[in-house]
Amino acid sequence: MSREHCREEVLIAGCYCRFIQPIRELDFIHTVNELSFSAKILELPKTAGACIPGRGAEKAPAIMVHLSQIPSEQNVTAPLVEGLKKLTMAASSEEDAFTTSVYGSKFAAQDLPRHEMPEGEMPKEVAYRMIKDDLSLDGNPMLNLASFVTTYMEKEVEDLMTESFSKNFIDYEEYPQSADIQNRCVSMIGRLFNAPTNAEGDAAVGTSTVGSSEAIMLAVLAMKKRWKNARIAAGKSTNNPNIVMSSAVQVCWEKAARYFEVEEKYVYCTPDRYVIDPEETVNLVDENTIGICVILGTTYTGEYEDAKAVNDLLIKKNIDTVIHIDAASGGFVAPFVCPELEWDFRLEKVVSINTSGHKYGLVYPGVGWIVWRAPEYLPKELVFNINYLGADQASFTLNFSKGASQVIAQYYQLIRLGKKGYRSIMNNLTRTADYLSDSLQQLGFIIMSQKNGRGLPLVAFRIDPESDKHYDEFAIAHQLRQRGWVVPAYTMAPKTENLKMLRVVVREDFSKSRCDQLLNDIKLCCSVLNEMDKETIKKNQEYIKMHSTHVGKSKHNHPHYKNEKHSLQGKTGKTHAIC
Repeated sequence: MSREHCREEVLIAGCYCRFIQPIRELDFIHTVNELSFSAKILELPKTAGACIPGRGAEKAPAIMVHLSQIPSEQNVTAPLVEGLKKLTMAASSEEDAFTTSVYGSKFAAQDLPRHEMPEGEMPKEVAYRMIKDDLSLDGNPMLNLASFVTTYMEKEVEDLMTESFSKNFIDYEEYPQSADIQNRCVSMIGRLFNAPTNAEGDAAVGTSTVGSSEAIMLAVLAMKKRWKNARIAAGKSTNNPNIVMSSAVQVCWEKAARYFEVEEKYVYCTPDRYVIDPEETVNLVDENTIGICVILGTTYTGEYEDAKAVNDLLIKKNIDTVIHIDAASGGFVAPFVCPELEWDFRLEKVVSINTSGHKYGLVYPGVGWIVWRAPEYLPKELVFNINYLGADQASFTLNFSKGASQVIAQYYQLIRLGKKGYRSIMNNLTRTADYLSDSLQQLGFIIMSQKNGRGLPLVAFRIDPESDKHYDEFAIAHQLRQRGWVVPAYTMAPKTENLKMLRVVVREDFSKSRCDQLLNDIKLCCSVLNEMDKETIKKNQEYIKMHSTHVGKSKHNHPHYKNEKHSLQGKTGKTHAIC
C-alpha cells in the first residue's frame, strides 16, 4: 500500500475513532508526527456536523437538543461519505445487500440517513445494529450521577411495561383497568402526602402527568385562574399577576411564568444560604401574588425549603396566599426518611403538590403526579368534560394521548415495595450519601448539602478556596468524565458570588461499593490535576470540549434563539441543574 493511501486511511480511521473513543491529545500528536500528517490530505467541507479530526480551529459536530433547526441543503452533505469516495475499494452490490454480517453489508459502508428519509428499505437487523452503535456513544446511565431519573427497575415490571406499550392511556373505554390503576396511584400518593379524605365532594383530586414539568404547568394555571376569579368577584384588576419563588428553581418554573404571563418574584440565594428565607418570601407577597413555590429538595443542594415557616407566617400576618410544594424529588423521600417533617397537606396553606414518579418514585421516565387539596383549588372551568372513544371523561392535562406503561409501572412499585420497601431504599440512599459526604469532607472539600435525612440523598460539594488549588470544579468534572463518571459542575443560582459546585445524586443503583469506586477516582483525578499547571489544564479542557463526543456540550446552532436575555441563565449566567 502506498504512503499516500496509508495517510488517507489513518485520517479516516482517526475520524471514526473520535466517535468511538476520544483520542487522547498525546496519542494524536504522536500519530501526526509519525506520519508527517498534512491537514490538507483530505479536504472535508467545514459544515455544521462535519467530522474533522484536526487539532486547530475546526469544531466538533453540532448537536441540537429540544428545539431543532432544519439544515439548509448545502449543510446536509455527508462529509465522511465524500471522503470515502477517494477510496478505490468496491462497495457491496445491491444483490449482496445483506448476505454476510451486518458489517459486511453495503449499509456499514454508508453514512446513516440524517436529514432525508431514504428511498429504499433497510433490513431490521442492520437498522437495530446501526442505531445501537450510535447510541453506544451515550454515557452509561449507571455512571450518570447528574440525574435524579430512575435507571433501574426489576425485570417483572419491565415486562409489564413492554406488554403495555401499545395502550393509549387516554382511551378509558377500551382500557378501563389502566385508568383505574391511575386512580389507585393518585389515591395512594395523596394519602402519602396527608391529603384530606373528607366527604366525597370535598376530597382531594389529582392526576398523572408526563413529569413534574407538566404538573407544575397545571399548578400555575390553577393558581392563576383561582386568583383571577377572586379578583373579578371583588371587582379588582386582574393585571400583573406574580408568583414568589427561589432563584434556585428548575427551569420549568421560569417557563410556566413566561408561558402563562405571570411575573417572577425571586427570593435570591446567598453565598451561605441556598434556599428561600421564609420572612423575605412572605414580604414579597402582594395582592397580585397567585401563590408561593416552596421546593422540597432543591436541584442544587437537595435542601428542603421551610414550608412550615412560610405557612405559619402567612397565617400570622393574615395573608390570603396559597403555597404549592414542588416535591419533584423529595415527594418520595421525605415521607419515609423524616416523616415528622411538616411540608405537605398538614399545612393549611398548602393547596397543591407535584412529584416525579420517574425520580425517587423509582419508575423509568416519564411520569409525574399532581394532587390538589380540594376541588376548590382546581377551578372547574379548567377541567374539560369530553366524550372520546365512547367514554365520558374529565380531563385536565397539557397532553392528551400517552402510553399507559409508566402509570402501570408506578402502581407496580407502590404495591411491590409498599411503605416498608420505600423506607428501606430511601434509608439506604441516605446512609450512602452521608458516607460519601463524610469521605469528601476528609479529602478537603466543603460540603454544601444536608445530612441525616434533612435533604435529598445527594452530595453537593466544592473546593475549599483556602486550599489555593490552581484548578476548579469544572476541571474535576472533566477528569471524572474521562473515567466514565458523569459528575456535573455548576455555577450556583444568582447572587451567590459565582459559586461553583459539584453534585452527586445517590440513586437506588448507587451502592456502597460503587461509591467507593467513585471516591477512588476523585482522589486519582485530583492527584492528576495537582501535577498539571494551570495552562495545561485549560488547554486540556478546551481540547476535550472540541474533540470528544462524550464530554463536549450540546451546541446551540439556531441563530434566531441564541443569546436570549429573558431567563435567569441569560441574565445571570446561572447553570440549571439537571433533574
